[in-house]
Amino acid sequence: MTTSYRIAEAAALLGVSDDTVRRWIDSGRLPASREGGGPAHVDGADLARLAADLHEAPEPGATRGSSARNRLAGIVTRVVRDTVMAQVEIQAGPFRLVSLMSREAADELGLEVGVRAVATVKATQVSVDVP
Repeated sequence: MTTSYRIAEAAALLGVSDDTVRRWIDSGRLPASREGGGPAHVDGADLARLAADLHEAPEPGATRGSSARNRLAGIVTRVVRDTVMAQVEIQAGPFRLVSLMSREAADELGLEVGVRAVATVKATQVSVDVP
């Protein structure tokens, strides 16, 4: 069974606007098909390839190396500090990530609402659900 996505669904999965997906289709970067004059659909495999291509490598010199491969660039949307700990929320495309860290670490990183940040996720177990 082949999975396909409408433009809005593809945009939501990639964390970009519908217009960006349309531009990628128009430029040939993302193949799409139309059946019977209906709305454009993107093949799931093509969308997955583009999603992998969009993955940004860390800036040179940012780290010497890391075994963590799940890096999500985003913007800090909330920081709650107490005397010892800090809770930091990051919106990375359609994903909301919450990190608990020492207040000292949050202060040293300068984490405040509106700051660009990269969440690096390393987990031994990840659950996957199908909507």
